[in-house]
Amino acid sequence: MRVTRTWTVKWKVVMRHVALIFVSFIMIYPILWMFFASFKPDDQIFSTSNLLPDKWTLQHYIDGLTGRSGTNFGPMFVHSFEIACVVVIGSLFSSTITGFAFGRLEFTARRFLFGFMLATMMLPAQVVLIPQYIIFHKLNLINTFVPLMLPSFLGTTPFFIYLMVQFVRSIPKDLDEAAEIDGCNPFRLFLYVILPLTRPALITISIFAFYWTWNDFFGQAIYLNNPNLFTVPIGLNMFMDNMGNSQWGDLFAMSVVSIIPVVIIFVIFQRYLVEGIATQGLKN
Repeated sequence: MRVTRTWTVKWKVVMRHVALIFVSFIMIYPILWMFFASFKPDDQIFSTSNLLPDKWTLQHYIDGLTGRSGTNFGPMFVHSFEIACVVVIGSLFSSTITGFAFGRLEFTARRFLFGFMLATMMLPAQVVLIPQYIIFHKLNLINTFVPLMLPSFLGTTPFFIYLMVQFVRSIPKDLDEAAEIDGCNPFRLFLYVILPLTRPALITISIFAFYWTWNDFFGQAIYLNNPNLFTVPIGLNMFMDNMGNSQWGDLFAMSVVSIIPVVIIFVIFQRYLVEGIATQGLKN
């Protein structure tokens, strides 16, 4: 009887894994198809249903990275990486300071300002894009990276602030009292007590800020009109032709390359996306 029950449990586990593998393959199949299509000659991409290429070629990668296709992705990757890194720094700066203020400090109209900040989360980004564009246009900052980087230092992403506030509120206030007994002022409390305990939140904010900036097409297309300043999303769009002459091979190849930084960052920092802040603080 015990042997039968053991085999039943093992059979359920096997079937569960088979189902998960099947569903995972269905979800990842478009990525696999794009990956293998990037190694196919142009005349084989849509003419055959085979996943694997009949003839392998690296020409699409060479053309995209060297500019032979008319679009040089080398500088575009540099531009996207620079913008994403600065946005990450700005998001961390604004969200940590604002999150600590809303989560720990007592000041006039704190609840009203926090509620007002939450209300801005309901506004689509397109609503504030026009006034922002007018401001940067009057400052002669169009066709520069400033409109894409400066808002992150001003806390224009309320989701990050909300996330940081919840993390800060989860930290036991007994640590604040102990720090005050040791003579810490609010600045030293933030720098030496609160900030080190928010490491999971900081990494989570960094990941999302990098992803959203790296994949942002709308904002970058609005502010950047100079081809010398184009980023990866705009460069990928340049492969599309309204006349039906799209360079699909080069598009797939550069799309695969553009995914690599995102995958690397996720693989390295994925555990911090689910790590609890209060538990992490108690462990330390």
